[in-house]
Amino acid sequence: MRAELSIVIPTLDAAEGLGRALPALAEGLQEGLIRELIISDGGSKDATLEIADEAGAVVVTGEASRGGQLGRGAAAAGGSWLLFLHADTVLPSGWATMVRAQMEDGRPAFFGLRYDAAGFAPAWVASWANLRSWVFHLPYGDQGLLISRREYDAVGGYPDIALMEDVAIVRVLGKRMRRLPGKVTTSAARYRQAGWFSRGARNLVLLMRYLMGARPEDLARRY
Repeated sequence: MRAELSIVIPTLDAAEGLGRALPALAEGLQEGLIRELIISDGGSKDATLEIADEAGAVVVTGEASRGGQLGRGAAAAGGSWLLFLHADTVLPSGWATMVRAQMEDGRPAFFGLRYDAAGFAPAWVASWANLRSWVFHLPYGDQGLLISRREYDAVGGYPDIALMEDVAIVRVLGKRMRRLPGKVTTSAARYRQAGWFSRGARNLVLLMRYLMGARPEDLARRY
């Protein structure tokens, strides 16, 4: 199989996260899976763009809005499959084999989730995220989203909204999504800062408000 996978990462002052996330992509290069890495930047002032350049990434720029950034990144991608990742998300060992098998299956998919922190609270929050993904088919963007270009275009891609862009697209994909066997490792920095349970409760409230019709712009101000 030729290199068919475009990896799209939205960034905004994401140098620290990229420094951890990009080395894991080497596996996909060694397997001949990755066609290109696209960094969709929203105006970084740190070393994000320098790191992207050193990694040989295609860089697209525009207004800081994760939905818009993901959409611009996808528009620049040439692969027949797209893997959307957050800049602070690290792929697991063996991910290239998992992704190749899912590409052959043809259906969209996401990874399980763990945080780069130990203890009951990180495990509890990750378990809820994995349960939500499995039962309600609602993985978030920090779990990665693998989707064919054909299906991405068919569902209209990511909406250009400030928050809940991941929920918007996976609600359309619904039960077609499959969970890949591995777990990505995502930064716990925001949870450490805000508190595990208070941050988790706030995220749940924001999700409920969005599903009940609240405007993403209003929710983003609370996020």
